[in-house]
Amino acid sequence: MTSYRITLLPGDGIGPEITAVARQLLEAVAGRHGFSLVFDEQPIGGAALDATGEPLPASTLEACLGSDAVLLAAIGSPRFDRLPREQRPESGLLALRSGLGLFANLRPVKIIPALIDASSLRPEVISGVDLLVVRELIGGVYFGLPKGRVEAEGRVRAFNTMAYFDDEIDRIARVAFALAAQRHGRVCSVDKANVLDVSQLWRDRVEAIHGEYPNVDLSHMYVDNAAMQLVREPRQFDVILTSNLFGDILSDEAAMLTGSIGMLPSASLGSEGPGLFEPVHGSAPDIAGQDRANPMAMVLSAAMMLRLGLHQGAAADDLEAAVDRVLAAGWRTGDLASNPATALGCRAMGDRLLESLAANET
Repeated sequence: MTSYRITLLPGDGIGPEITAVARQLLEAVAGRHGFSLVFDEQPIGGAALDATGEPLPASTLEACLGSDAVLLAAIGSPRFDRLPREQRPESGLLALRSGLGLFANLRPVKIIPALIDASSLRPEVISGVDLLVVRELIGGVYFGLPKGRVEAEGRVRAFNTMAYFDDEIDRIARVAFALAAQRHGRVCSVDKANVLDVSQLWRDRVEAIHGEYPNVDLSHMYVDNAAMQLVREPRQFDVILTSNLFGDILSDEAAMLTGSIGMLPSASLGSEGPGLFEPVHGSAPDIAGQDRANPMAMVLSAAMMLRLGLHQGAAADDLEAAVDRVLAAGWRTGDLASNPATALGCRAMGDRLLESLAANET
């Protein structure tokens, strides 16, 4: 029997709750498809700060590097907001992405018919939306140097550097074009080339790499227009290719087309080594420990892990189908329920998903 080593990073807030649901479902679906999973739980973010004083302990990174895939729940807590930047939970996530060489972040946004009324946009605007945001993940303004704060002549100045090398742009562009070739054959590259030199280089390199993919259509859009078009006419997009900062913002906006950020998974991949799979949402500390979290994005991230990280496509299909069936049957967590009194808690939603898997056994 094939066995895979999975590093679990529950993290902070609702992270442990949604991790418990995902682990149960992964164990169930692995048993059905003839492989096994060995889980190794490690601290990151605020949990790691409490345990070790570091947001990403060396032992956690070592465990991740030695695994077949990494499944992360969520990080962050307002308890750490006054710490220096390098000691905050979010710095652990940035360090993990860098340490694993994860330069490509994939965020699919697909409207689930059962949830079409949950969106704040009209059904006729979002019906049929199926897009993928491909975000460069370890370059740009979040990692650029120099950065910092200086004081001179009675004034304080803070600065960050948005910077990209040509080869960093080339590799993420190839990911976007290759994925588009497997989808509907369209890439929209989002930049701000009218005012930013770094965006002009981005556009030049994307144009150059496009020559390697003649069967994929390429268009360009300024980021402010892209933000508007996502809510005006989202069906026009197939693959959105963009930089770290712009992708961070646009992917969260795109997530809300579905009605809840609690439904969106993501994958972060590098040239080699394990991928990192995580829900788009945050740690939601305001509802942590109250059994109110929506575990769906974590479960769908686990499905992405099965498909892209472990190449177990049939098992991934099973998990995704269980989510669709449960939603089609009308079950909802609080973030999606029209009547909060009928909402399921995190554990109860996990039970419904397990029941759906079992009922569909062949």
